[in-house]
Amino acid sequence: MMYPLVRELAAKGFPVTVTCGVLGFSTQAFYKWAADPICERDFDDAHLTNAIVDIHNDDPEFGYRFIADELERGGHEVGEGRVHRLCREHKIWSTTTKKGRRNSKTPGPAVHDDLVQRDFSAPAPNVTWLTDITEHPTTEGKLYCCAIKDCFSNRIVGYAIADRMTAALAVHALRSAVARRQPRGTVVVHSDRGGQFRSRAFISVLKANDLTGSMGRVSSAGDNAAMESFYSLLQKNVLNSRRWRSRDELASEIIYWIEHTYNRRRRQRGLGRLTPIEYELAFSEPATDAA
Repeated sequence: MMYPLVRELAAKGFPVTVTCGVLGFSTQAFYKWAADPICERDFDDAHLTNAIVDIHNDDPEFGYRFIADELERGGHEVGEGRVHRLCREHKIWSTTTKKGRRNSKTPGPAVHDDLVQRDFSAPAPNVTWLTDITEHPTTEGKLYCCAIKDCFSNRIVGYAIADRMTAALAVHALRSAVARRQPRGTVVVHSDRGGQFRSRAFISVLKANDLTGSMGRVSSAGDNAAMESFYSLLQKNVLNSRRWRSRDELASEIIYWIEHTYNRRRRQRGLGRLTPIEYELAFSEPATDAA
């Protein structure tokens, strides 16, 4: 893709020899390409593949259909068939599926060490946060919720709800926690190895806010058991309480239960029969930490 640049610069008066030397290839290679340049379709495919790779890096769990949707949102006019062909040619597959097997999940490699080691306690607010994603069906389709829990008080300090399980869902949950808590010092954010938490977007938000990532092992629910326990309560109290007609209806109930019931009214024996907010007000020194 550097060859067209050499041709453009040559038309402006830059010597071909100098440009090729700067870009790191021989003039013979350029002149060979110039004699038989690639067609416009191949050139477009190359640029489209770059966009596909970027989308896949941000959301490794996306299949070619979701990638096609994201390309369309980004202004590319492209059909699913062409996206499927490019994904197949460049072996760009969803991390949640494996060719020849259905419903198989193959978590990718951890991008962080496990800094929690199943110790779900914390000496103060904003020391250890846990996060995970849950899903539940409605008549309109599935709804996904990503929540962030503070190990000190078990308080849900951030969350996001959406109709798709993307990296943006995890990013919005993390940003809401940062905006609400405004943490100072080292904060460990622990998750499983889901593609949303391994995405470049999520890692960028961690780095931008001086947060430290942590990840459990593959297929080991115990490595994030404290977060699983919260989702178990959410399942019993909200998700499985009845059939949900719409995503908006379920989302409203989830928000009400987190903000009104779980954080403010539900007393926990592990907190001395206090609610998460009461516990923070009673045992955290700076009042701003419990905000």
